[in-house]
Amino acid sequence: MAAPLLVFDFDGVLVDGMAEYWWSARAAAQALCPSCQLSPDAPPGFARLRPLIHKGWEMVLTALELSRPDLDLQAYLDDYPGRTQDALGRWGLEPERLQSCLEQLRHGAIQRDPVHWLALHRPYPGVIERLSALAAEGSDWLVLTTKGGAFARQLLEAYGLHPLAVYGHEQGSKPEVLLRLRAEGAEPLWFVEDRRPTLEAVRRTSGLETVRCFLVAWGYLGPGDAEGLPEGITLLQAQQFARPLADWP
Repeated sequence: MAAPLLVFDFDGVLVDGMAEYWWSARAAAQALCPSCQLSPDAPPGFARLRPLIHKGWEMVLTALELSRPDLDLQAYLDDYPGRTQDALGRWGLEPERLQSCLEQLRHGAIQRDPVHWLALHRPYPGVIERLSALAAEGSDWLVLTTKGGAFARQLLEAYGLHPLAVYGHEQGSKPEVLLRLRAEGAEPLWFVEDRRPTLEAVRRTSGLETVRCFLVAWGYLGPGDAEGLPEGITLLQAQQFARPLADWP
């Protein structure tokens, strides 16, 4: 078997950034709406909503919504897309403004105190060692994330990791980037992600039928995400991830 090119999602696959998500989302929410009251500690509702959040701006909007004393969290969970659209209108905000505020705050935090910002992230156990060992198996790897590419690169460099490339949200959707990689001759292509809807979108995309899709068991999975996986998506346990690629399911 030819050595695959491995494409890893970042948050929820390589790094647990829940503390940073809340720090940044809360700071951006308070910058946009100084009157909103939010605890420095991430509320349980944020952790429950995190598996549904796809882009950075949604984190800020979620923080704003969690500041509402009358928020119906279960209704938010049951209809996340609809409630997200409602919230944009309620707060009078656009995704572009939310995203810009989030990235400006992150950039400022890195400039002021990079050690503190890095400490808000935690690589999952064994990830650094496993990625460092891929070269010995003849496989290259890259990162494909909805985080800004510059932020992901800084974190990877801090961990001594040097992927072939880092694609942030600036480069387009994940299916779009995977299609470009296929067009450039990447084959076989393995995609490792913690968000089931993203993998399902990849499976539905014409031209990506041969991409092997893995759903990691240690990420930000929602209830039932690992059950009844469709054909072409395989659950990857931590102990399987640690094994040679030839032994992956």
